[in-house]
Amino acid sequence: MEHATLGRTGREVSRLGFGGAPAGLKNYLDEYDPARRDQREEVVVAIRRAVEIGVTYFDTAPGYGDGVSESIFGEALSGCAEDVFVATKIGASADGARRSLEGSLERLRRDHVDLVQIHGSSYSVEQTDAMLAPGGIVETLEALREEGLTRAIGFTTEDTNDSVYRLIRSGRLDVMQVCYNMIYQHPYEPTRPFGCILEADNAGMGVVTMRAMTSGILQNWIRAVNPDDSFDYNAALLRFVLANPLVDVALVGMRDADTVERNVAITDDIDSRIPLDRIHERYVDR
Repeated sequence: MEHATLGRTGREVSRLGFGGAPAGLKNYLDEYDPARRDQREEVVVAIRRAVEIGVTYFDTAPGYGDGVSESIFGEALSGCAEDVFVATKIGASADGARRSLEGSLERLRRDHVDLVQIHGSSYSVEQTDAMLAPGGIVETLEALREEGLTRAIGFTTEDTNDSVYRLIRSGRLDVMQVCYNMIYQHPYEPTRPFGCILEADNAGMGVVTMRAMTSGILQNWIRAVNPDDSFDYNAALLRFVLANPLVDVALVGMRDADTVERNVAITDDIDSRIPLDRIHERYVDR
C-alpha cells in the first residue's frame, strides 16, 4: 500500500482512506440501512479487510447517522489502536465540543483519536471570525489536543472561499479535508498554479480529499448524454485524485470487502496514473 506523510502531523498514512459516511447514513448514494444487522456486519468485515491489506486511514463523524458510523468503526477497529489512523469530526461551535468528542471516543472505543476536524461545508466570514476568536472552536480543539484527546486538529470544506484561506493562513490547524475530483478541480489548478490544496501544502498541512468518485455526479452526467454507456469510471476517477502529489489521502466510502480490495488494487497500480501536466496540455508540438 502506498503511503504519505500527513503534513506536519508526521504520521505515515495510507493514500487510500476509508470514508465513513456510507457506513452510517441510510440510503447514501444507494440502498442501505445500518439498522439491518447483515448490512452493518458487511461494513465491519470490509473495515477489517481494509486493515488486513494495508489501509491505515479511517474517517468518520458523529453526523454520519447520529453516531452510527463511529459505532461501526469502533466495533471493527477494536484492538487496532496503534495500527490505524482514526479521524472524526466536531461542529463549528465551541459549545458542547468536549461533550461531542467524548461521545465520539466512547463510540470509537478509544481514549483518543488521531485527528479531530471541524465538520463544515462552507464557512461564512462571521463563522470564521467566531471559529478563530478567543474561546472559539479552534482554541477549544487546541486545548483538546494539548490534553491528549486528539493528536491533530483540522477542518473540512467543500468550498474554496476566503474563509478556507484564512483557516490555512492561521497556522493553527494540522489537516485540511476538501472536496476534490475530476469535475471539482477548483482546489488545485496546476498550470497557474493556484488553489487551497497548494496553499495548505505550502503551510505544512496534511491534505485529505473527499468525493473522489464525484458522488455519482459524473456518472449521472454521462448517463444523461450517453444512456448506453456502461464503462465503470471509478478506477479512472480514483487514479486522477491519486495522481496529484499534494494529496496525502484520497477518501473513498466502502461497504464491502470486494470494493475494498478493488480500490486497494487501483491505489497500488501506480504506473496506471496519468501525470496531471499531461491532462492539462493544450498544444501539441509538431
